[in-house]
Amino acid sequence: MDEPGTDHVNWCPSGDAHRPESLVLGVRSGEHGNVVYLDAPVPAADVLPSIPEGIAPGRVLRFASHCTSACANRVGDDCGLIRRIQTLPAPRDSGPVPRCHLRPRCKWWNQTGVDACHRCPALATLNSADDRLAELVADPATTVEQLESWIAEAERTK
Repeated sequence: MDEPGTDHVNWCPSGDAHRPESLVLGVRSGEHGNVVYLDAPVPAADVLPSIPEGIAPGRVLRFASHCTSACANRVGDDCGLIRRIQTLPAPRDSGPVPRCHLRPRCKWWNQTGVDACHRCPALATLNSADDRLAELVADPATTVEQLESWIAEAERTK
């Protein structure tokens, strides 16, 4: 993924489709829109022109791009997004992690290990507007404490 001879670069598994280095990692598929990973990543620039106008690329594909210090989700050296994602209940099926070409350089893997890999296929880069919890998790301004409070309140009102 990195060019030979370049410094190690961490990659974001929920990256921006339009960055020059962006890769397509997988396709969102099935009833819950989980990511089905490609056998090999494909340059996003090769795929984006084939997505019909009016369809957000993140709605159908999962992209990876370089993890940057300018990211809104950055908290010091860590990714705040994976911290918020880990606040959510763990997936029920924690069998083997999916095969992923990004893993050796994945920011989430390097920060949290296998837990991120179990959660990764269920995550969307672009969430439905009617999914308040997903909106909160995606918002860099949301704290882990706010998420925990929202989840607890949702459980009480079920």
